[in-house]
Amino acid sequence: MSAATDDTARPRRRSDPAAWGYALMVLLGLAAPFLVYPVFAMNVLCLALFASAFNLLLGFAGLLSFGHAAFLGASAYLAAEAVKAWGLPVELGILAGTLAAALLGLVFGVLAIRRSGIYFAMITLGFAQMVYFLVLEMPWTGGEDGLQGVPRGTLLGVVRLDDNLAMYYFVFALFLLGFWVIHRTIHSPFGHVLRAIRENEARAVSLGYDVERYKLLAFVISAALSGLAGAMKALVFQSATLSDAHWHRSGAVVLMTLLGGMGTAIGPSVGALLVVSLENYLAGFGSLVTIITGGVFVVCVLAFRRGIVGEVMALLKRSF
Repeated sequence: MSAATDDTARPRRRSDPAAWGYALMVLLGLAAPFLVYPVFAMNVLCLALFASAFNLLLGFAGLLSFGHAAFLGASAYLAAEAVKAWGLPVELGILAGTLAAALLGLVFGVLAIRRSGIYFAMITLGFAQMVYFLVLEMPWTGGEDGLQGVPRGTLLGVVRLDDNLAMYYFVFALFLLGFWVIHRTIHSPFGHVLRAIRENEARAVSLGYDVERYKLLAFVISAALSGLAGAMKALVFQSATLSDAHWHRSGAVVLMTLLGGMGTAIGPSVGALLVVSLENYLAGFGSLVTIITGGVFVVCVLAFRRGIVGEVMALLKRSF
């Protein structure tokens, strides 16, 4: 058989739109501090990781949590306290916040994972409110003022993180690490089982899968990554505030996920970028920002049923 025949018989590899999306995300991330204010870009990265972690639970396991702000806020307070009061290096402060969120996720998950639907959502909301009131009343959290004056310190004792550019690339590296964990999780056999549970839990049980164990593990991973986002956010703004533990933050992450595209890897990051941009650049409108954001959400839900990224991915797949 000739070489020409071999070339004809060999199927052409179709380009993967997701790979192009990942590459574009990395390139934009590298260039972001030169295009926008670095603190704004860091805020987007923190909330994008938070939304991506939430999407792991909602978009792939089918579990709607109204209490994810508990992990973001608790980790932010603990990381801030570890760096400011305990004198731990910034790396250990972030690790402490992440581990605390994972432990909190384990406790919440064990108690809530046996319920589903609205019951699961309400249980997580109740736990989150408990965390909020603990943060408000405990003496070391600063009450309504929060923890202020958190030092950024130095990275590995060498790089001073007081410089916004250095801090940005540190946050970007942690974001990529968290995003890689999510990507590996959803493309592993574990991720495929999560999808099976989301689509038909009874069938997954009949096939012999320990559904509760899979749900619990997904919940803990999501909580830990949410905690990583919270610890980073506390260091970026050098403070931990009640807004990160409030139930409004849990509602905002649902909005980000649905806007960007539930069940897509990049969608929540796009949703976080859109929501943070609206809040930042429309701040002069005061309370109207909420109305404008709600209007954008309604338009996107009506025009993009699968979210912005979900619709773009579907269009690219049809085109190629």
